[in-house]
Amino acid sequence: MVTERVPMTREGYEKLKAEMANLRDHEMIEVTKRVATARELGDLSENAEYHAAREDQGMLQARVNVLSDKLARAEIVDPTKLPRDVIVMGAKVKVMDLEYDEEETFQIVSEGEDDPDKNKILTTSPIARGLIGKKKGDTVEIEAPRGKMKFKILSISFD
Repeated sequence: MVTERVPMTREGYEKLKAEMANLRDHEMIEVTKRVATARELGDLSENAEYHAAREDQGMLQARVNVLSDKLARAEIVDPTKLPRDVIVMGAKVKVMDLEYDEEETFQIVSEGEDDPDKNKILTTSPIARGLIGKKKGDTVEIEAPRGKMKFKILSISFD
């Protein structure tokens, strides 16, 4: 079985590692205390606090498992060693949305660095996958959840 590597910067790796440590070392301990306290209240079949705490515990454990898997498959990439004339991880890309005749800027980032409110999109997102490897002046058509998108690449920069 081939394990797909998860490319990420050192910064993204450290953020995910810190999030996992916080979940394991703080939040999981707190939710475990909530489960124990709720269990002491008696009949578990009608104990809403117990069931809510157990559900929270399950969701936290699922997040820890996802983070653990990503960190185990992490491939640290040094963005300074990537080409500068094509779109790669770390690139800030200005595009013209040809359907709406509007400029948009995206930054292609790794796990742990994404922030949709700041247009920092994951390398694995449909838009990033459609842009990666393209050059300034290229026109790309991307199949995304909201339908086909067509962009002309106006500029590529690295901060």
